Amino acid sequence: MKTLILMAFLIGGFHTILSQEIETTAIDSFYKEDQFYAGITYNLLSNTPNNFSQQGFSTGFSLGFIKDMPINKQRNIAIAVGFGYGLNTFNQNILVSKNSFGQYEYSILSGSDTYSKNKFTTHMLELPIEFRWRTSTPTQYDFWRIYAGFKLGYTFANTTKHVGDLGAFKHHNVAGFNNFQYGLTLSAGYNTWNIHLYYALNSIFKDDVLIDGTKTDLNAVKLGLMFYIL
Repeated sequence: MKTLILMAFLIGGFHTILSQEIETTAIDSFYKEDQFYAGITYNLLSNTPNNFSQQGFSTGFSLGFIKDMPINKQRNIAIAVGFGYGLNTFNQNILVSKNSFGQYEYSILSGSDTYSKNKFTTHMLELPIEFRWRTSTPTQYDFWRIYAGFKLGYTFANTTKHVGDLGAFKHHNVAGFNNFQYGLTLSAGYNTWNIHLYYALNSIFKDDVLIDGTKTDLNAVKLGLMFYIL
């Protein structure tokens, strides 16, 4: 948690310094909000199975660049498309293990199971698409914004890890994870600080994955901060 707070202030400080430098440049009546973005989130899981629980602090981090394309004369309404990387960790009690045939099995750890760590992590390439409204002008760099959009992600790597009475083991690139993830996004705020929300529209796991013999549409919900840096 301390690391996330430190990252937020470092990003915010960098944005303030950069904004001061921009103010000394010539006025550009055809300005665009082309930006690098960085986000930090608290990750939750929705549509969970019976006896599911999350432990600890599950975090997410994203970083990338987004291209701004204004669609009105005032240039305060725009469409934006970007490309980036996302890292997401979920600490919870879904055990991913292998049976004697080398097949993956998914089950809920019971309250009597003792373990110190049980999580899965995904690494994603992200394609954010945003519809943007803001109060910026060619000379106003501190402004209100509401950016609503859609994010498509491709999971190019995943890892599950368990440490407990059942042993210590890790699995890489488990086939049961959906390679493609997509969902709705919303970023709103003033200047550097923007609240960010992501709601996944599809399941983290593929349709044929059963948790304790039952299909579930487990999807991600992320709430945090998004920083846009010119």
